[in-house]
Amino acid sequence: MRNIKVLLAAALFFCMLLTGCQIGDKSIVVIKPLGNRYVFQIGDVSCSLKEAKVYLANYQNIYGEAYTLNLWEHDFGNNSLEEYIKTITLNKLVTVTCMTQLAEQKELVLTEEEDALVLDAAKAYYETLTEADKDYLSVSESEVAEYYRHYALAEKVYSSLTGEINGEVSDDEARVMEVMQIFVSNASDAAEVKERLLNGEDFVSVANIYNELQSIYANLCRDDLPEEAETVVFAMDDGDVSELIEVEDGYYFIKCLDKYNQELTEANKVTIVEKREKEALDDVYNEFIASLSSNINEDVWEQLKVDSTSGIQTDNFFEIYDRYF
Repeated sequence: MRNIKVLLAAALFFCMLLTGCQIGDKSIVVIKPLGNRYVFQIGDVSCSLKEAKVYLANYQNIYGEAYTLNLWEHDFGNNSLEEYIKTITLNKLVTVTCMTQLAEQKELVLTEEEDALVLDAAKAYYETLTEADKDYLSVSESEVAEYYRHYALAEKVYSSLTGEINGEVSDDEARVMEVMQIFVSNASDAAEVKERLLNGEDFVSVANIYNELQSIYANLCRDDLPEEAETVVFAMDDGDVSELIEVEDGYYFIKCLDKYNQELTEANKVTIVEKREKEALDDVYNEFIASLSSNINEDVWEQLKVDSTSGIQTDNFFEIYDRYF
């Protein structure tokens, strides 16, 4: 979990499927009743209703409006915005709760300097709360500080597990090419495409007739194509058109438009490093959480509602954390 800068994107709501809360590959299950001040317990640690409300209130305002579009006014059928926001909240809280316990196992604690930043962030956040926010959250500044400590510890675990990851990615490893492509699944079509291209017909015109892919145009990274095709394609220069490339399930013809898109390549370097970090984290994290017991207070969680009508404005809990850390 890197520094979490929540980026508002309406498309995220439309695209994501609502899923139940999980710890790794395990769903949180009900084992025994919890007091009405707690939402769930994982291992020996419980998440309070107050902490859940801080996350929920912030997420409801972050995701409730997108690009001046008030999503609360729209009907999303069975997949309601409230369900979506509650799912985000629960999953984030579960991750933080698990990571703070992993911090204890690894004997990671906040330094005096980090704890001082926690107190400063809590003070700054608490001062932004309106009276309506305070009425809904019912939290003190010291409680906000405790929630920031949980969050900071979770990030510290992340940093410790991913700190030795190689952040260097070569241009060639991350290279993104812009191409036009034709893919056909049978030999007879492949033979016709080959003949038309050899006769000098326009690549786009031939592609419009034969291509079985969704698009003629593509940005290709390493591992996007079968190995036989990748070897050929990533050796091409601008303007080159490949010969017939046979792969297991069909045949490719590729025209290289730009063998090195610098902007997309730089963005892909970030993606590659994030993938390395995730793989490093997953091995340790999944092994740790496999042994944790879990239970959720279904009654309390069901009664916790997203309130978009009471003037609750708080939306900068995570933003203020990032400012100080």
